[in-house]
Amino acid sequence: MPFSRLASVTTPTAHLGMGLAAVGRPAYITLGRDTELPGERTPEELRARTHELLDAAYAQGVRYIDAARSYGRSEEFLADWLAARPEVRDVVVGSKWGYTYVGEWRTEAEVHEVKDHALAAFERQVRETRELLGERLDLYQIHSVTPGSPALTDTELHARLAGLAAEGVTIGFSTSGPAQADAIRAALAVTVEGEPLFRTVQSTYNLLETSAGDALAEAHEAGLTVIVKEGMANGRLAGPRAPEALRAVAQEAGTSPDAVALAAVLRRPWAGVVLSGAATVAELHCNLLGAAADLDEAQLARLASLVEEPGAYWQRRSELPWN
Repeated sequence: MPFSRLASVTTPTAHLGMGLAAVGRPAYITLGRDTELPGERTPEELRARTHELLDAAYAQGVRYIDAARSYGRSEEFLADWLAARPEVRDVVVGSKWGYTYVGEWRTEAEVHEVKDHALAAFERQVRETRELLGERLDLYQIHSVTPGSPALTDTELHARLAGLAAEGVTIGFSTSGPAQADAIRAALAVTVEGEPLFRTVQSTYNLLETSAGDALAEAHEAGLTVIVKEGMANGRLAGPRAPEALRAVAQEAGTSPDAVALAAVLRRPWAGVVLSGAATVAELHCNLLGAAADLDEAQLARLASLVEEPGAYWQRRSELPWN
């Protein structure tokens, strides 16, 4: 893990992080939320759920927490948790800008988030993030960069991000969509005064969607910390929804499909941190078992048969309901 704050963490589960996308707002596209979260999903109920998850994750050695401006009130919930636990100084805090949450705390909202990678959006959102997380912000990422994103060519934005880096905040980016590999390679070429701007990359990679693998290996070789998101494919690889081949390997390994799915990602030599997006403590514990799951080459080869064509994978993801 080249990112210095993460590299100093030595707990057994240091390569697993806690993502707050599923609990910072009432609606998200993860399958199974109807049984995992309370029906009302008030801010106070989700604040309590977030704190419960963070307590459990920290107790099990997780030291990276991932939020975003568009994850509803995730930064606020995280800031409250940190303020109530001043002794917790070894947690690495990451957040993201580039999407604005517009769902008005309604599960049935027609639009939940709006993307904007312009400089003005950064200036507004970094102020909002700083107001909540202050000096605890370790990593700030551009949210969901694609090959055509203006964030890759806006030199004024790059200079402002470099200024934030000079203040001690690591700068990174995340990617989404079937052209993740192209976005990663384009971002690796972004420099400010001859120095690479980005020190971390966060991308979707799981048993169904592996198309960014080679580009992530290149990013790792270039010295970036790789953070993997959506390792559970928004719930498609969890529990009874998991494909038969995954459930069979899990049974052989004496563990859960969740653990096997994340273990397969953790086996990638470039994977610095793999995020759990659990919405319950029980799910979190299943996810954390991935750090100990022992898979042989024959099992990994069987799991490789689950890979989908990127366009088909992202099309299906786009059709998942906000619930």
